[in-house]
Amino acid sequence: MKEFIGNSIFFGVGISLLGYEIGLIVKKKWKLAIFNPLLISIIFVIGVLSICNIRYETYEEGAKYLSYLLTPATVCLAIPLYEQIELLKQHKKAIFIGIISGVVTSLFSVLVLCYLFQFTHEQYVTLLPKSITTAIGMDISKELGGIVTITVAVIIITGVLGNMIADTVCKVFRITHPVAKGIAIGTSAHVVGTAKALEMGEIEGAMSSLSIAVAGLLTVIGASIFANFM
Repeated sequence: MKEFIGNSIFFGVGISLLGYEIGLIVKKKWKLAIFNPLLISIIFVIGVLSICNIRYETYEEGAKYLSYLLTPATVCLAIPLYEQIELLKQHKKAIFIGIISGVVTSLFSVLVLCYLFQFTHEQYVTLLPKSITTAIGMDISKELGGIVTITVAVIIITGVLGNMIADTVCKVFRITHPVAKGIAIGTSAHVVGTAKALEMGEIEGAMSSLSIAVAGLLTVIGASIFANFM
Protein backbone atom coordinates (compact mmCIF):
# COMPACT_ATOMS: atom_id res chain seq x y z
CA MET A 1 0.00 0.00 0.00
CA LYS A 2 2.75 2.42 0.99
CA GLU A 3 4.66 1.58 -2.18
CA PHE A 4 1.54 2.22 -4.26
CA ILE A 5 1.08 5.62 -2.62
CA GLY A 6 4.73 6.48 -3.15
CA ASN A 7 4.44 5.75 -6.86
CA SER A 8 1.22 7.75 -7.29
CA ILE A 9 1.85 11.36 -8.30
CA PHE A 10 -1.77 12.25 -7.54
CA PHE A 11 -1.84 10.98 -3.96
CA GLY A 12 -1.18 14.45 -2.52
CA VAL A 13 -3.91 16.05 -4.63
CA GLY A 14 -6.35 13.25 -3.79
CA ILE A 15 -6.14 13.41 -0.01
CA SER A 16 -6.03 17.23 -0.05
CA LEU A 17 -9.28 17.41 -2.02
CA LEU A 18 -10.84 14.64 0.06
CA GLY A 19 -9.95 16.46 3.28
CA TYR A 20 -11.44 19.71 1.97
CA GLU A 21 -14.62 17.94 0.86
CA ILE A 22 -14.97 16.45 4.33
CA GLY A 23 -14.48 19.95 5.73
CA LEU A 24 -17.27 21.32 3.53
CA ILE A 25 -19.64 18.58 4.67
CA VAL A 26 -18.84 19.19 8.35
CA LYS A 27 -19.18 22.96 7.93
CA LYS A 28 -22.52 22.59 6.15
CA LYS A 29 -23.87 20.29 8.86
CA TRP A 30 -22.80 22.17 12.00
CA LYS A 31 -22.35 25.73 10.63
CA LEU A 32 -19.77 26.71 13.26
CA ALA A 33 -16.78 28.93 12.52
CA ILE A 34 -14.40 26.45 14.14
CA PHE A 35 -15.27 23.90 11.46
CA ASN A 36 -13.39 25.75 8.75
CA PRO A 37 -12.97 23.47 5.67
CA LEU A 38 -9.34 24.47 5.17
CA LEU A 39 -8.50 23.84 8.82
CA ILE A 40 -10.22 20.45 8.72
CA SER A 41 -8.41 19.48 5.51
CA ILE A 42 -5.04 20.40 7.09
CA ILE A 43 -5.79 18.26 10.15
CA PHE A 44 -7.02 15.43 7.91
CA VAL A 45 -3.86 15.42 5.77
CA ILE A 46 -1.60 15.52 8.84
CA GLY A 47 -3.57 12.64 10.33
CA VAL A 48 -3.34 10.50 7.19
CA LEU A 49 0.40 11.08 6.81
CA SER A 50 1.03 10.30 10.48
CA ILE A 51 -1.15 7.19 10.69
CA CYS A 52 0.13 5.74 7.41
CA ASN A 53 3.73 6.77 8.18
CA ILE A 54 4.05 8.57 4.85
CA ARG A 55 6.87 11.08 4.36
CA TYR A 56 5.94 14.67 3.62
CA GLU A 57 8.11 14.58 0.49
CA THR A 58 5.90 11.80 -0.90
CA TYR A 59 2.76 13.82 -0.24
CA GLU A 60 4.29 17.03 -1.61
CA GLU A 61 5.22 15.34 -4.88
CA GLY A 62 1.56 15.27 -5.80
CA ALA A 63 0.25 18.21 -3.77
CA LYS A 64 2.59 20.63 -5.56
CA TYR A 65 0.19 20.61 -8.51
CA LEU A 66 -2.37 22.33 -6.31
CA SER A 67 0.23 24.98 -5.44
CA TYR A 68 0.56 25.83 -9.12
CA LEU A 69 -3.02 27.10 -9.00
CA LEU A 70 -2.30 29.60 -6.21
CA THR A 71 -1.01 32.42 -8.40
CA PRO A 72 -3.72 32.24 -11.12
CA ALA A 73 -6.38 31.94 -8.41
CA THR A 74 -5.06 35.12 -6.81
CA VAL A 75 -5.07 36.91 -10.17
CA CYS A 76 -8.70 35.86 -10.73
CA LEU A 77 -9.67 37.90 -7.68
CA ALA A 78 -9.28 40.95 -9.93
CA ILE A 79 -12.64 40.10 -11.54
CA PRO A 80 -14.89 41.18 -8.62
CA LEU A 81 -12.66 44.24 -8.20
CA TYR A 82 -13.23 45.25 -11.83
CA GLU A 83 -16.97 44.87 -11.33
CA GLN A 84 -16.84 47.33 -8.40
CA ILE A 85 -14.42 49.81 -9.98
CA GLU A 86 -16.82 52.77 -9.57
CA LEU A 87 -17.14 52.09 -5.86
CA LEU A 88 -13.35 52.00 -5.63
CA LYS A 89 -13.12 55.45 -7.21
CA GLN A 90 -15.71 56.84 -4.80
CA HIS A 91 -13.88 55.67 -1.68
CA LYS A 92 -10.28 55.63 -2.92
CA LYS A 93 -8.83 57.79 -0.13
CA ALA A 94 -10.46 55.84 2.69
CA ILE A 95 -9.55 52.54 1.04
CA PHE A 96 -5.85 53.24 0.65
CA ILE A 97 -5.54 54.84 4.10
CA GLY A 98 -7.23 51.73 5.52
CA ILE A 99 -4.85 49.36 3.73
CA ILE A 100 -1.77 51.34 4.77
CA SER A 101 -2.99 51.39 8.38
CA GLY A 102 -3.55 47.64 8.30
CA VAL A 103 -0.08 46.90 6.91
CA VAL A 104 1.68 49.15 9.43
CA THR A 105 -0.36 47.66 12.29
CA SER A 106 0.55 44.13 11.21
CA LEU A 107 4.27 44.89 11.02
CA PHE A 108 4.30 46.88 14.26
CA SER A 109 2.42 44.18 16.19
CA VAL A 110 4.99 41.57 15.09
CA LEU A 111 7.80 43.90 16.20
CA VAL A 112 6.26 44.45 19.65
CA LEU A 113 5.49 40.77 20.25
CA CYS A 114 8.96 39.68 19.15
CA TYR A 115 10.51 42.15 21.60
CA LEU A 116 8.25 40.91 24.40
CA PHE A 117 9.07 37.25 23.76
CA GLN A 118 12.74 37.99 22.98
CA PHE A 119 12.75 36.38 19.53
CA THR A 120 15.88 36.33 17.42
CA HIS A 121 16.21 38.45 14.30
CA GLU A 122 15.71 35.34 12.14
CA GLN A 123 12.47 34.49 13.93
CA TYR A 124 11.35 38.12 13.72
CA VAL A 125 11.74 38.45 9.93
CA THR A 126 10.11 35.03 9.55
CA LEU A 127 6.90 36.43 11.06
CA LEU A 128 6.85 39.84 9.34
CA PRO A 129 5.01 38.67 6.18
CA LYS A 130 2.28 36.83 8.16
CA SER A 131 -0.67 38.78 6.74
CA ILE A 132 0.02 38.60 3.01
CA THR A 133 -0.46 35.92 0.40
CA THR A 134 1.95 32.99 0.43
CA ALA A 135 3.30 33.72 -3.05
CA ILE A 136 4.69 37.07 -1.87
CA GLY A 137 5.38 36.19 1.76
CA MET A 138 7.73 33.33 0.91
CA ASP A 139 9.96 35.58 -1.19
CA ILE A 140 10.04 38.30 1.48
CA SER A 141 11.00 35.79 4.18
CA LYS A 142 13.74 34.29 2.03
CA GLU A 143 15.12 37.71 1.09
CA LEU A 144 15.24 38.88 4.71
CA GLY A 145 16.85 35.68 5.97
CA GLY A 146 13.80 34.13 7.61
CA ILE A 147 12.69 30.50 7.83
CA VAL A 148 10.46 30.11 4.78
CA THR A 149 8.66 26.93 5.89
CA ILE A 150 7.61 28.58 9.15
CA THR A 151 6.54 31.70 7.26
CA VAL A 152 4.23 29.58 5.11
CA ALA A 153 2.73 27.93 8.20
CA VAL A 154 2.19 31.30 9.91
CA ILE A 155 0.57 32.79 6.80
CA ILE A 156 -1.83 29.83 6.57
CA ILE A 157 -2.70 30.04 10.28
CA THR A 158 -3.30 33.79 9.97
CA GLY A 159 -5.60 33.27 6.99
CA VAL A 160 -7.57 30.46 8.60
CA LEU A 161 -8.04 32.40 11.84
CA GLY A 162 -9.10 35.48 9.88
CA ASN A 163 -11.61 33.41 7.95
CA MET A 164 -12.99 31.92 11.16
CA ILE A 165 -13.36 35.10 13.23
CA ALA A 166 -14.12 37.70 10.54
CA ASP A 167 -17.88 37.70 11.17
CA THR A 168 -17.46 37.86 14.94
CA VAL A 169 -14.92 40.70 14.83
CA CYS A 170 -17.15 42.76 12.53
CA LYS A 171 -20.11 42.27 14.88
CA VAL A 172 -18.15 43.03 18.06
CA PHE A 173 -16.67 46.25 16.66
CA ARG A 174 -19.86 47.12 14.75
CA ILE A 175 -18.19 47.24 11.37
CA THR A 176 -21.15 47.33 8.99
CA HIS A 177 -19.95 49.11 5.85
CA PRO A 178 -19.10 46.52 3.16
CA VAL A 179 -16.03 48.45 1.99
CA ALA A 180 -14.63 48.59 5.53
CA LYS A 181 -15.27 44.88 6.02
CA GLY A 182 -13.50 43.94 2.79
CA ILE A 183 -10.47 46.13 3.43
CA ALA A 184 -10.06 44.85 7.00
CA ILE A 185 -10.35 41.18 6.04
CA GLY A 186 -8.15 41.34 2.95
CA THR A 187 -5.40 43.33 4.64
CA SER A 188 -5.22 41.05 7.68
CA ALA A 189 -6.10 37.60 6.32
CA HIS A 190 -5.08 37.65 2.62
CA VAL A 191 -6.60 35.05 0.21
CA VAL A 192 -8.16 32.74 2.80
CA GLY A 193 -9.84 35.71 4.43
CA THR A 194 -11.00 36.94 1.04
CA ALA A 195 -12.88 33.67 0.58
CA LYS A 196 -14.91 34.68 3.63
CA ALA A 197 -15.34 38.22 2.32
CA LEU A 198 -16.76 36.84 -0.92
CA GLU A 199 -19.29 34.90 1.13
CA MET A 200 -20.35 38.16 2.80
CA GLY A 201 -20.99 39.94 -0.49
CA GLU A 202 -19.62 41.15 -3.82
CA ILE A 203 -18.42 44.49 -2.46
CA GLU A 204 -16.64 42.89 0.50
CA GLY A 205 -14.98 40.40 -1.85
CA ALA A 206 -13.89 43.08 -4.32
CA MET A 207 -12.36 45.31 -1.63
CA SER A 208 -10.66 42.34 -0.01
CA SER A 209 -9.19 41.34 -3.38
CA LEU A 210 -7.77 44.83 -3.82
CA SER A 211 -6.31 44.71 -0.31
CA ILE A 212 -4.39 41.52 -1.07
CA ALA A 213 -2.48 43.10 -3.94
CA VAL A 214 -1.86 46.51 -2.39
CA ALA A 215 -1.03 45.13 1.07
CA GLY A 216 1.39 42.69 -0.53
CA LEU A 217 3.27 45.46 -2.33
CA LEU A 218 3.32 47.70 0.76
CA THR A 219 4.54 44.84 2.94
CA VAL A 220 7.47 44.25 0.59
CA ILE A 221 8.57 47.81 1.31
CA GLY A 222 7.48 47.90 4.94
CA ALA A 223 9.07 44.57 5.90
CA SER A 224 12.40 45.71 4.47
CA ILE A 225 12.24 48.78 6.70
CA PHE A 226 10.95 47.03 9.83
CA ALA A 227 13.58 44.29 9.46
CA ASN A 228 16.16 46.84 10.63
CA PHE A 229 14.31 47.57 13.89
CA MET A 230 15.39 44.34 15.60
